[in-house]
Amino acid sequence: MLFRSLAACLLMASPLVSAIGTLGFALGTKNPDGSCKNTGDYESDFDAIVAASGSKLVRGYAASDCNATQQILPAAKSKGFQVVLGVWPDVDSSFNADTAAIKQYMPGYEAQVYAITVGSETLYRQTFTGPQLLAKINQVKQMFPGVKVGTADSWNKFADGTADAILSGGVELILANAFSFWQATPISNATWNLFQDVFGALEHIEGVVGMANMPEFWVGETGWPTDGGSNYGAATASTANAARYFSESVCSILKWNINTFYFEAFDEPWKPASIGQDGTAAVETVWGAMTATRSTKYPLTC
Repeated sequence: MLFRSLAACLLMASPLVSAIGTLGFALGTKNPDGSCKNTGDYESDFDAIVAASGSKLVRGYAASDCNATQQILPAAKSKGFQVVLGVWPDVDSSFNADTAAIKQYMPGYEAQVYAITVGSETLYRQTFTGPQLLAKINQVKQMFPGVKVGTADSWNKFADGTADAILSGGVELILANAFSFWQATPISNATWNLFQDVFGALEHIEGVVGMANMPEFWVGETGWPTDGGSNYGAATASTANAARYFSESVCSILKWNINTFYFEAFDEPWKPASIGQDGTAAVETVWGAMTATRSTKYPLTC
């Protein structure tokens, strides 16, 4: 397979492509104090993102959360950004609220909507089977036929057959989340791990649909926590490691012309600690490439 061959040689050779992938950022809907962002807040976010990285693309997760669609699209238009809007399909109430928000607030801002994703790691969490999620995606596509519609999930769900119904169903956009950190990988091996995950997903996708029918593919999330974050096995949270991950891992995957969303643009200090299955609390407030006050922590250009 093509992707298996590329993965085997990627760290021993220069990229075989001259183009570079597009960089985007995951962007939250709340201010540092937990209040909902307004259009002015998003404009300030966009100013900081483009100044630090040159990127003009962000992705969200739930179009109705904090009235995000209503507030972010005017900001995107004024600042020349595009947005991937999210539909949270896990329950009918969120699915209906998100699709209603897009129906209400997208008119007049169609050029600012890059795509719509239906679901975020729903296969990984086993919320839906592949056929069930495909039905949700198709439902949204019928609502918004002029917009690219796809889904985001963990890379391994695109590699192990779980998502085959989605792939064979002709879904046009795939976002595969891949975190070396959450695989307890030391920073010294993080780039290799990221490439193995991404090319493993691509290889399986190609096997299902064929090279001629490949969907648009993005790394949907990848990142590394900075100082103050919780460690995970051999993966150590630090700003130095996050800077190395961005410069070595993210920039390398971009140089192989693979579009990538970095998780995330800004720290989110309002987030509560997450509790793992063993009862251990994990700090998830410092994954931002920039601080909550929009200061860069490390260089964000390749």
